[in-house]
Amino acid sequence: MEDHLILSEIRRALTVESDAISALGHELDPDQIMQVTHVLADCKGRIIVSGCGTSAMAARKIAHSLCCIERPAFYLSPSDSVHGALGVVQKEDVVILISKGGNTKELTVLIPTIKAKGAYLIGVSENPESIIARNADIYLHIKVFVEPCPFNMLATASTLAVIATFDAICISLMGITGYTREQFALIHPAGAVGDRLLGRVSES
Repeated sequence: MEDHLILSEIRRALTVESDAISALGHELDPDQIMQVTHVLADCKGRIIVSGCGTSAMAARKIAHSLCCIERPAFYLSPSDSVHGALGVVQKEDVVILISKGGNTKELTVLIPTIKAKGAYLIGVSENPESIIARNADIYLHIKVFVEPCPFNMLATASTLAVIATFDAICISLMGITGYTREQFALIHPAGAVGDRLLGRVSES
């Protein structure tokens, strides 16, 4: 493939992904997004996030972002879960299961234990008829209409849509909880962000 065609394909993919994220503000159900935000704001336990494949990568990012705003969270491996790690789930916890199709077997097998232990379940998928959606206490519908890959299969735009949605939720949680710059500086003293938060470098 010639360089100008490669560059054209890169630009097309970026446009497809940016359009997918731009559409979220109109596509997301306001009631669903508000319910999820308030449940995360009110959580008295930990927020446990799980997924497989690219959804696992989104889950790890979401858990990290929540920790950065003092909402204790972590990623739970589905494979470890069924070998005893589900013992970490407790009654006051919120569990977020992320699956594009909503029927990922490695995740659906976790649902009976999550329910039995009394944790709150948030399901995230593009399929409202899926097992995860039907069993969730709150279902958050996140769907993109096209992936940029030639097969419309590789979970790229859809993964970014999930991450972007929870990025937006995290920003709103900062306002709800009154999260301060001083709190951020306490838990993020390193790197360029830490330098700025602690006044070691100029903001400009």
